[in-house]
Amino acid sequence: MSIEAVQALAKDDFSAVNQKILSALHSDVVLINQVGQYIVSSGGKRLRPLITLLAARAAGYEGEGHITAATLIEFIHTATLLHDDVVDHSDMRRGRETANELWGNEAAVLVGDFIYTRSFQMMVSLKSMPIMNILSDATNIIAEGEVMQLMNIGDPDTTEENYMNVIYSKTAKLFEASGAVAGILAREAGGDDYETALATYGMYLGTAFQLVDDILDYSASAAEMGKNTGDDLAEGKPTLPLIYAMRVGTPEEATLIQDALVNADISKLETILKVVARTESLEYTHQMAEKQADLAVEALAPLPDSPYKEALKTLAYYAVERKF
Repeated sequence: MSIEAVQALAKDDFSAVNQKILSALHSDVVLINQVGQYIVSSGGKRLRPLITLLAARAAGYEGEGHITAATLIEFIHTATLLHDDVVDHSDMRRGRETANELWGNEAAVLVGDFIYTRSFQMMVSLKSMPIMNILSDATNIIAEGEVMQLMNIGDPDTTEENYMNVIYSKTAKLFEASGAVAGILAREAGGDDYETALATYGMYLGTAFQLVDDILDYSASAAEMGKNTGDDLAEGKPTLPLIYAMRVGTPEEATLIQDALVNADISKLETILKVVARTESLEYTHQMAEKQADLAVEALAPLPDSPYKEALKTLAYYAVERKF
C-alpha cells in the first residue's frame, strides 16, 4: 500500500479532524486565533492523529470519539512545538518562520499553553478515565523528556542508552499514546482489547520516526526539511549520528565533535559531516530505525487483517523511508 492510498483510506476521518481543529482553536482572543491558525496551517505530517484514526478503525471501532482523540493529540504535539521552538531559539520550521520569530517568545509560550489546556478540555469530553490516564501520563512524560534533553545539551558524554531514553520520552511516548487511545475507544465500545498491541506499535513507530529525524538533520537540505541543516549541532544536541561517530571515530574526530557540541559551534559542520560519513553513522542510525519499524509491524499481529492494518504497516515503513 502506498502512502497516498493510506491518506485516501483515512480521507473522511482526516477531514473531520481538520474541521474539529479549526473549531477547537477558536477563541475570542485575537492573538490566540492568529498564532493558532498559523501553526496549524503550516502543514506537517500529522502522523500522530493519523495513527489514532487508522488504529481505531483497525481495532473495529465505528464511533466518532477517535476524531476528538486524534484532534487533541495533534494539539498536544502542536503545543510542544511552540514551546520547543522557544527553548531551541528556532527561527524556521516546516519551511516557514516560527511563531516565536513572528510574534515573540511570550506569545508562543502562552498560545502553546492555551492549546495544551484546550487538549485537556477535549480529553474530558471523551468521558473515559483510561484515556485520561494515558494522555495525562504521556503529556507529563513528554515534559520530562524535554527536560532530559535540555540536560544533555552540550554534553558529549551522553550515552546511546540515555539518548534512547530521551527520544522515547519526548517523541515516542505520544505515538504510543496515539495507538493506545484508539485501542481503548474500541474496547470501551464493546470490541476486542488491542490497546497493548497498538500502544507497542506506536512506541516503535515513534522511535523510528525520531531516529530518522536525527538522520535528516545531517543529510537533508534545508528546503527538504523545512528547517536549517545542522540545527541539532547548533543547539549542542548529542543525537545518535554524533554519539556513534564519536564512539567509532578516531580520537581526533571524537574531540572535534565533542568541542562542537560543548560550544554549540557549527563552524566546522562540513568537516563533521565528513566524519559522520566516514564512520557510517547515518547508516548505523538508519539500521536502528529499520529495526524499530519492523518491531512496530510485528506488534500489529493480534489485529484482524484489514486495509487499516495494512495502512498502519505502511506508515511504519514510511517513517523510515521519508526524505523530510
